Formats: sequence, structure tokens, C-alpha cells
Amino acid sequence: MEEGKAAENIASLLKKVDLNPNFNRKSSYFGPTFQSSRLIRKRTEPPSLVSLCLGVVGKHLEDIIADLSEIVICFPAQIKMAIAAISRRRKLLNDDVIISLADSSWEILDLSGSDVTDSGLMKVAELCKFLRAVDISRCNKITADGVSELIRYCKSLQTLRCGGCPRSDYTARNCLSILKPKLNDIEGDSWEELDTAEIGHGAESLRWLVWPKIDNNSMEILATECPRIIVNPKPSPFGFRGIELPIEALADIALDDSVVKDIDPKTWAVCGFTPRPVAPSASSPSELSMAEKFRLAFVERDTRLAPKRAKNARQHQRRAEREWMMTSTEGKALALASKARRSLHNKN
Repeated sequence: MEEGKAAENIASLLKKVDLNPNFNRKSSYFGPTFQSSRLIRKRTEPPSLVSLCLGVVGKHLEDIIADLSEIVICFPAQIKMAIAAISRRRKLLNDDVIISLADSSWEILDLSGSDVTDSGLMKVAELCKFLRAVDISRCNKITADGVSELIRYCKSLQTLRCGGCPRSDYTARNCLSILKPKLNDIEGDSWEELDTAEIGHGAESLRWLVWPKIDNNSMEILATECPRIIVNPKPSPFGFRGIELPIEALADIALDDSVVKDIDPKTWAVCGFTPRPVAPSASSPSELSMAEKFRLAFVERDTRLAPKRAKNARQHQRRAEREWMMTSTEGKALALASKARRSLHNKN
């Protein structure tokens, strides 16, 4: 009897127990959904399998560069661009690598700080004709010849980044004549019959030029003779002359940042990879040596004075011929014979 009464008492007590004594049952604000949402923390999305694979490939990129052209032959264009971005950050980007990775559907090309030369740039420009933005800043091996071929093949080029080191600044100054529009001398019956491509050439589609340390003379030349090119644009909510500023024209954002944003940065900071040794110098590491400055100055002066030297050489030759005709007996005989021949010809 006593055991039965004890069981009944326990059952009645359990019915009166309130498992949620601290919450008002009539209030919907502190419902179970709210409580569970407070306990759930924000989780970052894990990297994709493609990003993880690219990270592994990037860490061992120097081991596969010799066979890179055969390995990436079936890779999508976006994967090729990501490998190019990693190789640029690892200081492995050169002509062979960029030519092996180049894809005809590319619209951006970031070669900044690489070892790519004019030859590599020309071949890539010939293949990737739809490029809209190109970065050749801090490229010591690219000259005006490579830029000329780039503009020749890529008719949709809108943004060009250059400069960043003395050699690249020198190349940019030599490219001013390429960027400016020029008219060709063409004979025709009427202007209506001439095509635009026949009467002019230059970087017709170029709108944005990123050149951080542009000199005042170059800035004035571009502003006067090619005002459609906006140099070093700054972000503005109103745009520039009604044109929206593209992200490719912002100097503080690398062109290929969007391609590698999901890849672990440790990929291009591999342990055991040592950059090429640089000879110690008291001046800035990006500054040209005194011998190189003298060489570039001599080349520029020699190019400027070449027409004058040729003119002087022609005048000297004509003067020597006249002196020979006046002093030499043989020269006088030839001159008299020539006059006699002309007089006979006129009489006949």
C-alpha cells in the first residue's frame, strides 16, 4: 500500500514540473527558433575542390613547367589564368609559361613584375585578341615594339597599366607615339569613300592608362593630343565624362586578384623557394645602374641625331663630287663630254 501511494505522489509531482520556468509561454519573441538562431555561429565557406587542387599544383609548379604545355592543353580558360596568376606571384612567369597557358577567350592579362619579353607578349596578343585590360608594369624586358604589336592585335584594349620601375617608365615614354592617333597620307577622290582604318591608326579603343609616376611632359602630351585617354583615374561616384570606371583601371587592385581570391596565399609563399639573388646596392633595387642610364641616353641621342647625320653625309658626298669635277682633269673631260652630248641631243 505504501509503495502504491509513493508512486502516485511521484507521478503527480512530475505533472507539475515546468521544464521552461524562465520563459513566458505566451511570448513568441523568445520562441525555440530564436534561441536556436542565437546558438548557431556564422561559418566561413570551405574552399572548393578546384581551389584546393590549384593550391597543390601551385606549390609544385616549378616541377611541371617543362611539360606545362602538354598538361594544360585540355584545361578551361579560367584554370589556365589561375595558374598564370600563381606563377606570376611565384616569380616563375616567362615567355614559355605564358605562351603555354594563353587562351583565346582571355579578356585580362597580368604580366606585372614578370620575365616576359616582347616575343612572349606578341604571341599572346596574337592569340588573345579580345583582351580588354593588360598590365605590363615593372616588366624590364618589354619594349615599345611589344606594346605596338599588342595594340595592333587587340582592338578592344581599354585599360593599359605600365611604369612602376625606371625601365618600364622609359618604355612607356617611347609608347606615346603609338598611343596617339595618327592620320595616314592617302589619296582619294572623296573622303566618303575612305575607310576609318585606312586614314588613321593608333590605340583607338584605349580609354584608361595607369602610369603611377608619369612625368609632366608625357602628361601634357596625352592631355593635348589624346584627351580621350584618362591617366591614373581615381574612384568617383559620378564616373568620368559619363563613363563608368572599370575595376581594371584601379591601380591598387591587381588584375588577376579575382582569379586567385579562393586560393590559399600560402601557395605562392612556398617554403624552400628562394627568389633570384640581387646584387647589393646602396641605391634603390629598382633603380637602373649608372652604366645602363648612360647607355639608354646614348641610344636616345643616337636615334634623334640619325636623320641629321644622314643629311650631312649626303651634303658631304655632293660637295666632294663637285670638287672632283672642278679639280680633276678626268672630271673636267667628263663634264665637257656631257655638255657636248646634251647640245648634240638638243640639235637633233
